[in-house]
Amino acid sequence: MTEPLPNHPDPISVPGDLSQIQYEALLRSRWPYKARVDQLPPETSDWRIWLLLGGRGCGKTRAGAEWVASQVRNGARRIALVAPTYADGREVMVEGESGLLSLALPGERPTYLASRRRLEWPNGAVAYLFSSEDPEGLRGPQFDCAWADEFCAWTYPEATLSNLRLALRLGVDPKLIMTTTPKPTQALRDLLETPELFISRARTLDNLINLAPGFVEAMERAYGGTRLARQELDGEVVENLEDSLWPRELIEDCRVEVAPDMDRIVVAVDPPVTSGPDADACGLVVVGTAEGIGYVLHDGSEHGLSPRQWAEKAASLYEAWMADLIVVEVNQGGDMVREMLAQVDDTLPVKGVVARRTKGRRAEPVAMLYEQGRVKHVGGFPKLEDEMNRMSREGLSGRASPDRVDALVWGLTKLMLRRGFKPTVRQV
Repeated sequence: MTEPLPNHPDPISVPGDLSQIQYEALLRSRWPYKARVDQLPPETSDWRIWLLLGGRGCGKTRAGAEWVASQVRNGARRIALVAPTYADGREVMVEGESGLLSLALPGERPTYLASRRRLEWPNGAVAYLFSSEDPEGLRGPQFDCAWADEFCAWTYPEATLSNLRLALRLGVDPKLIMTTTPKPTQALRDLLETPELFISRARTLDNLINLAPGFVEAMERAYGGTRLARQELDGEVVENLEDSLWPRELIEDCRVEVAPDMDRIVVAVDPPVTSGPDADACGLVVVGTAEGIGYVLHDGSEHGLSPRQWAEKAASLYEAWMADLIVVEVNQGGDMVREMLAQVDDTLPVKGVVARRTKGRRAEPVAMLYEQGRVKHVGGFPKLEDEMNRMSREGLSGRASPDRVDALVWGLTKLMLRRGFKPTVRQV
């Protein structure tokens, strides 16, 4: 019996001895109605590669297996399955809990021929298993579609992907789904620049309902705020600039969960030259010191703030953190910057600072403090840390302005590199 799913063009074949109740339950359980948006292919057809970047346990393997099953159901007859190794392909893509055998509907379950590394469906479709350790194995065969799993763990990613794409030459519109936890590899960077690429993103947290109780909480306790958590749980591509003043390893080493009572606290501000949605962000970073160690306490930087708005936010942070001083760069605004803060609260202690060296050169002494173990991050600050990693002695890589880093540098410079700072004594 073959019936289309209501409002969905994906037919299914089921044994004729199913009762009507069983059949209706089967329809209700169908993947298009259970999946998240990021687990479903693009609605448009103008793509060649669908790349699903996801954290561990986010459901990307299920998405890949369901997509292949749908392609078989809709006419694909030759499919390539590519994994880091043959063992990975069999244990994850074929026989895994979310693999093709486990998820097959009644009447559609394929047979796996281990000796030939291939799957055979009842309708005649065949899938062949390949390993990234053997790119040459993809020379010769041709396919209607393909599923490539854990691309960032492939041994020879460039050669394997190239041969795979050249083999996708059957059918009307051959397509490729790639499911992987990202790593900042050159192969992934090149893939992200590929034309006709559609990208979906998923976090481990998105699939919480299907994970063991307490798993995400345990992982967050162990790795929360770290580069590993962002990569392995949130599915982010976390770069690590080679000539950075702040390599990722240095940032990770300075992380702490809680801060001691602060001796001094400042709110550092790097105001944008212009305002509006296209303007640079206003850098707003709260830093403090305790027993000679600097602590990054908060990153409140934000895009699109008017002069009045950033002044109000700086004043709010000053009060919330019971700070001693607001440090603000005045290169662009001069007296206007101080006047804007005075309009919000004329009792705010404000210190204007002027940049006389390039951003990279100003940042070097502060980076040295990190290398000496004299600065700690209380928790994680993903956007600030990304900016820090992109900062070299020549400045920030890319077009963006290092607003968060500038504020950080001004704050720590004032607290730790300039003499004569006397904190305001505040009555609480």
